[in-house]
Amino acid sequence: MPALTIRTESWPIAGRFAIARGAKTRADVVVVELRAGSALGRGECVPYARYGETLDGVAAALEALRPELEGAGVDRARLEALLPAGAARNALDCALWDLEAKQSGLPVWRRAGLAAPQPVLTAYTISLDAPATMARGARAARERPLLKLKLGAPGDAERVRAVREAAPAARLLVDANEGWSIRELERMAPILLDAGVELLEQPLPADQDALLESFESPVPLCADESFREQRALEALRARYRLVNVKLDKSGGLSEALASLRAARALGFGVLVGCMLGTSLAMAPALLLAGAADFVDLDGPLLLARDREPGLAFRGSWIEPPQPALWG
Repeated sequence: MPALTIRTESWPIAGRFAIARGAKTRADVVVVELRAGSALGRGECVPYARYGETLDGVAAALEALRPELEGAGVDRARLEALLPAGAARNALDCALWDLEAKQSGLPVWRRAGLAAPQPVLTAYTISLDAPATMARGARAARERPLLKLKLGAPGDAERVRAVREAAPAARLLVDANEGWSIRELERMAPILLDAGVELLEQPLPADQDALLESFESPVPLCADESFREQRALEALRARYRLVNVKLDKSGGLSEALASLRAARALGFGVLVGCMLGTSLAMAPALLLAGAADFVDLDGPLLLARDREPGLAFRGSWIEPPQPALWG
């Protein structure tokens, strides 16, 4: 049976990362390692305060599984019954996938029945800030083809216009992180359309989603905080056109794959997203990218430094992960 290691790490952000719910300067993660002989499987997760998760709570949930993991053993199917969807299950599920790949010599994409991963274009995030500051960030990133703007505060119209002027050729996505009311959404929607915004994530608080059923949005709406697992999809059909699949929400690659397939079967578009972590957290999510309409896996680009070895970026293009990193 594998030996379990759990540790927390803190990675400095290049500057400040801000959304409607607050700002931070460090990315705090939990790393799981499973060692069996010479094979080592790893997974990384980011506890999400929005769902009541903390570093200590996630580490404790993982520690509670040590006797079973190191005794009888736990496979990915059993894991779903032991942990709820969320960060702890994500780290362990990804570590199990990685360990199986290392033991078998077969990459995760092949074991999962997926196409071989290819380079993918990621969105690049411009954090919530004053309009002029966001415009400077967009101007510095104007060579990146796809920008994602964090909104959700007074002055959002000015932010969108300032960024569009600073990066006239960039494709734009917007994420309000539950920061608007239905009235603000009604006011902002035509402004986003005029700026050429292609997607709007989670404009309203999740508990106000029903209001979207009578709103005809000119910009496609994408559920983020409202969507964690595939069982939530049916309720979202009258409210959103896309869903954001994140491993830290779904509880790992296993559920994320199932959620993506279920979403496609119901006619949803898909954005593959991430929390703010290192390349170890992004690598499993890259296996979903080939079936996504949009990819937002820019976490390592926003850090002051990444783990080694990390993912290889060519501008906003991400190369498939090497086995030394994951998978």
